[in-house]
This record gives sequence, structure tokens and C-alpha cells, in this order.
Amino acid sequence: MQKLHDAYQARSKKENKIEQIKKLKTPTSIYKNLKTICESGYENLKDEDSKYFLKCFGLFDKGDGKFMIRVRIPAGQLNIEQALMIGEISKEFGEDYIDITTRQQIELRFIKFENLYTVLTKLDSVGITTFQTGVDNFRNIVTSSFDGLSEDSIIECMPIIEDLQSIFLKKEEWNSVLPRKFNTAILGTKTNDCNIFGHDCCFILAKKDDKIGFNFYLGGRVGMQAEDSGLFVNVDDVKEVYISVINLFREFGFRDNRNKNRLHFLIEAVGMEAFRDAIIKTTKAKLDNSGELLLENEHKVPQSGATKLKDNKSALLFSIPSGIFSGSDLIRVAELSKPMGAQIRLSVEQSFYIVCSDMYIYALKQSDIYAKYSNYQNTYFVNQVACAGTATCAFGVIPNKPDAIEMAEFLNKEVPLEDAKVRMYWSACPKGCGIHGIADIGFEGCKAKDENGETCYGVHILLGGKASFEAKEARVIYKSVPLSDAKYKVKKILRMYQSLREAGESFEAFDTRVLSHLDNDKLLEDIEGYN
Repeated sequence: MQKLHDAYQARSKKENKIEQIKKLKTPTSIYKNLKTICESGYENLKDEDSKYFLKCFGLFDKGDGKFMIRVRIPAGQLNIEQALMIGEISKEFGEDYIDITTRQQIELRFIKFENLYTVLTKLDSVGITTFQTGVDNFRNIVTSSFDGLSEDSIIECMPIIEDLQSIFLKKEEWNSVLPRKFNTAILGTKTNDCNIFGHDCCFILAKKDDKIGFNFYLGGRVGMQAEDSGLFVNVDDVKEVYISVINLFREFGFRDNRNKNRLHFLIEAVGMEAFRDAIIKTTKAKLDNSGELLLENEHKVPQSGATKLKDNKSALLFSIPSGIFSGSDLIRVAELSKPMGAQIRLSVEQSFYIVCSDMYIYALKQSDIYAKYSNYQNTYFVNQVACAGTATCAFGVIPNKPDAIEMAEFLNKEVPLEDAKVRMYWSACPKGCGIHGIADIGFEGCKAKDENGETCYGVHILLGGKASFEAKEARVIYKSVPLSDAKYKVKKILRMYQSLREAGESFEAFDTRVLSHLDNDKLLEDIEGYN
């Protein structure tokens, strides 16, 4: 504990501006008066409310009186009533636009300021909320899209997620009190389909002697995967361990430089051993040393699009390009699913599954709404991620979502692949919201120079991220490539994969077997040998 105290004291002399803003009022005071604030008009919105306090409730000012609303969908699990409501809100208030995010959430855009209170009230009526989905709060807790459903689902995590949310969600004492955002993930299946190593706090299925529980990983963020804390956590102890960690982060987390205030930097400053000792000292749980991770399978969508589950059920993938969806189509999906007793589960790769009895899969595949998205049911779209980009994000350097779609369409035409898997993740800027660092082939938006020396949209291209059985960041192989040229370089990489891959081999496995053994010079030389 002394190391944590000393590290905090060393960086506590100067607070950042956001910490100073937090002292002006409480987020709860804003929410209680939200109806009045909205009725008073956008022109009277206070600067600190726009820049911070409304974000505590997932309300993001995008200028001109329009807002993005981030909707918390725990574990990405939507029932039909909730899906219908979100779809109707999108149609009526949000220009019929929806983004599916990498935290299994939904973002509504183009919501007018005067409609914010109405929208939040409608969401609350079906049991979903936007609370604490922005700034220094606990973000949506993610897990496998097949939690509790798949044959390799050992521990159902949704009840644990609900237990964890009961600590902080809509609790004034936890709203916006953290030094920075806090991402949590918990995986109870043997297949990592939720980027399990990429969060501040990660509970990962493991075995210790004859006990099944979780190895506890900490400190993940963009560009840095979480590290093993050295602790094994029993299922019944998850909540107590979580309480210990978040209390330590609240008390000792740095509050000076917001770019270096995540949990990772506290652990980096004191060392994992000291942080682990602090957890052991402050928790009521009895903890053991780490066990054996039970990550045994690589997530791969079958050619049919339907993943077989337990109890005569299947999950049919709707592959959504770059996560761009609509309220109208969500309503169609919900109405189609309702008589089947189905459930909708969002994925971290910005798509979703309809979970239903096996007997309904054929009917789903014959539906008009499935046909509408069937063109995206191919290798280059089913594992695609792309963050917002310049159209809706002030940090975006490139358009991004349309760029990802254009390249996927090009590659599907030029290098068609079957029984393959290629994770292509796009971030519009270095912030990395498109989690490009763990991609098979990652893209980071940047400025580049075209053949005439003029500034143009470009990307850094990364290769070889790992996410199935281990955590490993991709390496940069090309820098500042004009977007107009990038697709041809990637085409050559995919030609190499097509030529040398073993039957059914994913790109991640191919990289491990072949590409990872080549230094960059040799790798680029070999890539250039393909057309």
C-alpha cells in the first residue's frame, strides 16, 4: 500500500482541468434537472455541462444542438422490447441511424438537444440506460456473445455482470469519481470472442487444481494488453475483488495528465506485485495464485453463418458493415424475431446474432432483412471493425467506416476466400477506438502524401495482432500509405495468405506459423512477390 501512496503523492500536486470541473457540481444534480435544462434551449447550455457533466450520462454534444447518445447494453444482450424501442427512437429522433460499438453497445446519433430527456425516459421504460457510458466512469461490461449458450460456455457471466453493475450503476457515490474511464470484461467460455485481454480489468476463464474460476488480468488499454496479476479468483469472489480494485483506483489513481491516468499507469508506476499485494490486503476474498487459462478455441463464424449452441439453439450472424445499422432495420429484426422467442446479442466486432431454436434458422435466412445484409457475409466483413471517423468524431483523421467498407468489397472481389478468417480493424486516429492494435491486419488513420506530393488521407498498416489465446500487439509494416494505395498492398498480403495457408487456417494462425518468423525486411520482400 505504501508504494501506491507514494506514487499518488508524487503526481498529486497538479490536477487536470477535468478534475477541477468535477468540483463545480455533481452529475446527479444535472440529471435531476435535465428536463428543465433541455426545455431552456441549447443556446443556454452551460459549457461545463456540455464538455463534461452530460457525458456522465452518455450524452455527447456534437455541435449545432445535436447529440450522440451511448446506450449501455450489458453483455450486448438485447430483448425484443428493448430492440424495438431503440429502433423507434432512432427513426423518430436520430435520423434512422445506429452505430454498433466494440463494447457491445449502441450509439444513437443526430439527437436534438430538446429531445434528450424524452429519449432517456423512453429507454428507461424498457430497462436500459445511458448512465455512466462516458468520461470517468465504468463503461459497458463485455463478455462472449455466446455467454451461457455455447457448448464451451463453462461459467455463465451475465449474472456476475449484473452483480458488478449493482456496485456502481446509477449510484451517486460512483458517478464520475474515477480518475479515468474503467473498462471491464469477463469471459466464462473457452473461446475468446470479446477481446478479453484489452480492458482495464479482465476476468478470464481458468482452472486451479479442481476449481473453475478466473485468472485476473489488469491494465489493458489501447496499445497495451492487460497483464496477469498472478491471482486466481473464484466465481463467488469476483464482486469482492472488483470492489477492492476500483477502490484502489479511485483512491490512488493519478489525476494529473488525462493521457496517463488509466489503471495501466498506476500499475506501471508501482509494479504489478505491489498492486496485487494491495488487492490481497484490502479484499475479503481468499485468493490463490493464477491457474491455467482455459482458452482452447479460436472464434470462427461457420460458412453457414449459424453457430450451433446448446439446447437445440443456434446463433445466426447478421454481418453489419463497419457497424453501420438503422433503426428501421433493427425494428424489422425485432419483429421477425419476436414470434420465435429469439434474443439479439451484439458482438464486439460491431455486428449481432439472433439466438433462436434451430427450427427457425432456415426461415431467418429466407427473410428480406437477412438478404439485405447477405452481401456482407464473407471473410472480409464478418470480422471487421471500424470506429467513427471524420463524419462524426472530432478526433478522426480519415473517414474510416466508408474506407473499411470499400477495401473489404475490393478484397472480396480480388481475393475471394472461403473457410477463412481475417480480422481487419480500422481506427481513424491514434486513439485506437477501432482496436487496430490486435488485428490480423490493422489500419490507423493518418495523413499521407500522394504521388504528386499533396497531403491526402492515409493509413499506417499493422500486421500480426493476437487475440485468441494470448495478448499481442500487431507490428507496423507500412507507414503513411495513401488510402488509394493501401488496398493494393493489402491485396498482396492476402494473396500470400491465400497461397500459403493450410486448409481452414485463420490469418492469426497463419501469421503465427509463417509471418511472425520473418523480420520486416524479409516480410516486405516476400509480400512484394505476390500480385
